[in-house]
Amino acid sequence: MQAVKMYTTAVCPYCVRAKQLLKSKGVEHIEEIRIDTNPQARDHMMSSTGRRTVPQIFIGATHVGGCDDLMALDSRGELLPLLNAA
Repeated sequence: MQAVKMYTTAVCPYCVRAKQLLKSKGVEHIEEIRIDTNPQARDHMMSSTGRRTVPQIFIGATHVGGCDDLMALDSRGELLPLLNAA
């Protein structure tokens, strides 16, 4: 299974929803990077994604986007193949 990295904050309902969806698909570990406690991580997230909002989700090297993007990927049936890509 691909590594999952997610930029988050402490109080973010979309982050919680995204984590729940990923765990329901068998993801056991999500590397969380808290941007509310680490300004350098926020800067890195914004420079690498062009976005300011959380969550920002990476599956392997693929930037999925936010929670809505993750849910759309799942509804198209593309989330599991991405998670299980070698």
